[in-house]
Parts: sequence; structure tokens; C-alpha cells
Amino acid sequence: MAEEETKTLEDLGEMAGQEDAVAARVYEQKLDDHGRAYATGKRKDAIARVWVKPGAGKIIVNGKSQEDYFARPVLRMILQQPIVAADRKDQYDVVATVSGGGLSGQAGAVRHGISKALTHYEPELRSVLKKGGFLTRDSRRVERKKFGRAKARKSFQFSKR
Repeated sequence: MAEEETKTLEDLGEMAGQEDAVAARVYEQKLDDHGRAYATGKRKDAIARVWVKPGAGKIIVNGKSQEDYFARPVLRMILQQPIVAADRKDQYDVVATVSGGGLSGQAGAVRHGISKALTHYEPELRSVLKKGGFLTRDSRRVERKKFGRAKARKSFQFSKR
């Protein structure tokens, strides 16, 4: 027995105070030459490239305002979720280019990208956005069609005769 055994809570407390303990991970700000934070967001088949910079709160998607690109209010609400959760409304301008998938997947991809870019700009927002589930990529995909079936799971009509 080269090392002595710890038998009491005091011994454990002394071990916890040692300097070789692993420190908490520190995230640092990641900005480009123009002072913007960049991130890539993904959902279904949609991929969004998102840039966040200080501004008046405008969101531009593929060169159009969010009202023009996402006509449904639900999709615009999805874009605002990480900004509202971080309590940074009307403080950042967002420019996004998104391709692939449908409108719902594109909105989810832009939301994911905004969340990641906000953490690159303000690393202390990470815990708030992580608790809200905005930093997790939604990995659900459309199930493929199987042979002998009408769709992925739907069967053809059954007939006894």
C-alpha cells in the first residue's frame, strides 16, 4: 500500500483542496475581423450560416427581413426564442443565409445558429441557452420509405380476397 487510505470526511476535504483538481472549462469570445460572431446551425436537411453583431435587433435571412422570409408568426417566434431567453432583445443584429429543407427546418436551423453565435459573442450566456435546449442540435430526420410499404410505416390496404 503505497498510498494511505482515506477513512474520514476530513481526509476527503483535504484532498479536495489540492491544486491539481480539474478547473471548470472557460469559454472565450470568438469574433471575426469585423467584430461579428459566426456559427452554423442545422436542423433536418437545412443548414444556416449565422452572423451576430451589436445592433438594433434586425434579423435578415437570405437578404430579406424575417417578416418577408418567414411569413408564419410561429416561425418568426422560433427565431426569437434564444434572443428572448438570453434577455438580449433589440441588442443584436442577425444576418443568416440558409439553404436546404423546408421553412420549418430552416427556422430551426437559424435558431440553432443564433444560439451558437450568441455563445461565441457572450460566453456567459451559454448556461442560459443550454438550459433552454437551444444549443442541442435536433437530430430527428424523416424516416426512409421501406419496400412493400406505402410510406415509411404505412401499409397498403389489406384485402382478404
